[in-house]
Amino acid sequence: MSAELKVEQEFGKVIRDRHSVRKYDPSWTISDAEIKEILEEAILAPSSSNLQPWRFIVITDPDVKAQLLPIAHNQAQITESSATIAVLGDLEAYRNAETIYQYAEAAGYVTAEIGAAMAKRSYDGYSGMPAERLKDIALIDGGLISMQLMLAAKARGYDTVPMGGFVHDSFKELFGITERYVPVMLIALGKAEVEGRPTARLPLEAVTHWNAFQA
Repeated sequence: MSAELKVEQEFGKVIRDRHSVRKYDPSWTISDAEIKEILEEAILAPSSSNLQPWRFIVITDPDVKAQLLPIAHNQAQITESSATIAVLGDLEAYRNAETIYQYAEAAGYVTAEIGAAMAKRSYDGYSGMPAERLKDIALIDGGLISMQLMLAAKARGYDTVPMGGFVHDSFKELFGITERYVPVMLIALGKAEVEGRPTARLPLEAVTHWNAFQA
């Protein structure tokens, strides 16, 4: 078997085995180092103009989990999973453009001149956008990285569930989050105590159109 085919089969297994898990083994811990490895793979996700607006809060402290529990409508996975990862979107990610292109220059991806020009273009373009457009971008990019995080976790044998059901204002108050950042979702991460239930999908032909669209 070729290496390419083996990778394809392994990836196919990961995406097919991933299911949302809501019942976790509360005794299972995942080390900070391994959570960092999962996040390192997650941040390879694409983003608008590579501005990488995502920010994470990794919640492992039982006391903090207990405070978060009622904010998340008492979903048991908040306290039972090894960690809850909050994904935030930075509405002013354009402010980091210069730093991002400095990293790109140091890696040899761009020259200093090109990097400075691209950083200026990003700053000027995004800083003039309406707030709602910036929020849309942050939520889209936050969704991209959240899915990548969940697949990276499953590839290591861990389970996840994305949660949009929480009181955003109370969450922001708990963690002192300013208006610059928008909560995207919470993701429980851990080892399943009860395997996730398989769910049906609409057939491909029901959701795919070629060269036109008909509702």
